[in-house]
Amino acid sequence: MRIRENVLISSLTTMRLGGQARYVIEIETIDDIAKAYNFAKEHNLPTWIMGGGANTLSHDEGFNGVILLNKLKGIQNIAQNDCAVTIRSMGGEKWDDLVQYTCDLGYSGIEALSLIPGTVGAAPVQNIGAYGQELAQVIKNVEAYDTQEGKIITLQKSEMKLGYRNTRFNHGKDAGRFFIIAITIVLQKKTLQPPFYNSLQRYIDQHQETDFSPQNIRRMVIEIRNSKLPDPDYIASAGSFFKNVRLSKDEADKLTDQGIPMWRNEDGTGKINSGWLIEQCGLSGKKMRGIRVSDKASLVLINEDAKSYADLDAARAEIIGAVAEKFGIVLEQEPVEMPKGAKS
Repeated sequence: MRIRENVLISSLTTMRLGGQARYVIEIETIDDIAKAYNFAKEHNLPTWIMGGGANTLSHDEGFNGVILLNKLKGIQNIAQNDCAVTIRSMGGEKWDDLVQYTCDLGYSGIEALSLIPGTVGAAPVQNIGAYGQELAQVIKNVEAYDTQEGKIITLQKSEMKLGYRNTRFNHGKDAGRFFIIAITIVLQKKTLQPPFYNSLQRYIDQHQETDFSPQNIRRMVIEIRNSKLPDPDYIASAGSFFKNVRLSKDEADKLTDQGIPMWRNEDGTGKINSGWLIEQCGLSGKKMRGIRVSDKASLVLINEDAKSYADLDAARAEIIGAVAEKFGIVLEQEPVEMPKGAKS
């Protein structure tokens, strides 16, 4: 267990903003988890769990507490046959390394989630999804340290309350309660079939692709993402900053009549790409207080030279206000925010 003091949070998050954290503890073994929480309790400090920092925003005041970095490693096959494979991955693994591992085996279920930044442990917190796939479709259970009970437990899928970027782990009274040690997923030996999610389908049509194996879907998704999304290792960004807009059937029908493009589900509900809404407001490529709206994917905000959280806050408010005024739709941000200078 490695303990560091007075660490700049801007060095831990891909948006590169935020003041100092009182302590940062790297969790390298399962035994480290209880030790780390005991350390925070002894110092009367709150805790915050972080993976790769790709989905976290921090305030200038920093965090007067203990940030726990998940560094638990290991991927293993629990069961495998000609039809399915059950895989257990530790929470500190990079998510994309797990995707590559499963695609190399030829199993389908998370290939469209390729190149999503962050760790495996963070994936169920947000119930990550992209290009028509979602973690909720394949997850079986998670092993977690329950800070309320002070012990390791297993939560089944039915206990996670998995919704669109909304789960038991990030909303309600249990937000922050569980330190995710490992996840178990079940994948199938099959290939995806068209029609695909809009941008993936356009790529397939344009390149006349006919191989829909997990390896080839992964290759296509990586090419699409690389053409639109900045690499957070080199360009300060939190990835998709705004959630896509989910619509009831009646809402989807109404907005379809207005000519707004969307993805329609079999039950008639819909989803609008937030980037399209932002583009229609003329904000694509615009720079506000050091924050630029990407001209390749408008739901991505890039920190070019913002100096403070206030700069990000102002840019976000301008974007949300413009979309609300033009479409009557209020965008929701996807990254979660650390408490402002929190004290216990």
